[in-house]
Amino acid sequence: MINFELDKLKYSTSGNFFLMAGPCAIEGEEIALRIAEKLVTITDKLEIPFIFKGSYRKANRSKGDSFTGIGDEKALKILEKVGQTFGVPTVTDIHESDEAAMAAAYVDVLQIPAFLCRQTDLLIAAAKTGKVVNVKKGQFLSAGSMKFAVEKIHDSGNNRVILTDRGNTFGYQDLIVDYRGLPEMQGFGVPVVMDVTHSLQQPNQSSGVTGGKPQLIETIAKAAIAVGADGLFIETHPDPANAKSDGANMLQIDLLEDLMVKLIRIRHAVL
Repeated sequence: MINFELDKLKYSTSGNFFLMAGPCAIEGEEIALRIAEKLVTITDKLEIPFIFKGSYRKANRSKGDSFTGIGDEKALKILEKVGQTFGVPTVTDIHESDEAAMAAAYVDVLQIPAFLCRQTDLLIAAAKTGKVVNVKKGQFLSAGSMKFAVEKIHDSGNNRVILTDRGNTFGYQDLIVDYRGLPEMQGFGVPVVMDVTHSLQQPNQSSGVTGGKPQLIETIAKAAIAVGADGLFIETHPDPANAKSDGANMLQIDLLEDLMVKLIRIRHAVL
């Protein structure tokens, strides 16, 4: 695993934002390595600090028969192999307190899902591993209320925190991004990320499968960089239509490099 500091992400020598990207779920070793190789090639070329993302298990699904994973240990070992093969940090989400130590043995960043961001025991367990903890802001919370999540982690002896916005609930089946929240959360002294793809979800569809608006990925990302986001979170896949999880709002991986070039221009213009 990689021993990295948050300042290296937030204040990179290139002056670029950092990127957390990868598939929604770990589907298998071959495709995970293929996605990682593509992402590392792009981010190395553009000097974008990079963390590879992949969920070892999807615990929050609309339907009981939805894909949840290929097995915890198998998926975590694939994440570990990605990190070792390409020399990049990795991030995965955890859902229960007893998963923190298990996942921390394989990855560099533990992610707290948005629906669980108020779960004190989960936050403390993640903090006590000593890993960087990325807390996604609940769709049901204001940006200001995330200071309590930060405090829980800090009070547990861990100052390595990232906050990630993923939009706010708007009615029953949509989300909307309030960009005022990004600088407000930066005021807590932590790097702040915009989760571009999940903020475009359309949850609770009648089919039981979450929908999305991937055509607006560029719009959300441009606005986030323009208002000063430290990083972006983007789920991406070679074939989103056939991805096993959240394909409806993922970015087709061949579109990523062009998007990053545009965003770097915006970043440098507003620095």
